[in-house]
Amino acid sequence: MSEKQEIIRQILALQKKFIAREQAGGLEPKAYYDPESGSELDGYEASFNELANRLVDIAHEEKGSRR
Repeated sequence: MSEKQEIIRQILALQKKFIAREQAGGLEPKAYYDPESGSELDGYEASFNELANRLVDIAHEEKGSRR
């Protein structure tokens, strides 16, 4: 599996987990933007953003463009 495919797989897994949490009982903005240490969403936003930015970088590398 290529790095790009692995990143997409990870992003989809994070989204699936987030959607399941939201549908199970809603989600307060504080739980997303300022989660408690050790909670299910602790580190979620940073992980998602890191993966998304790497995916954009790969796309630029493939096309020979830059941000």
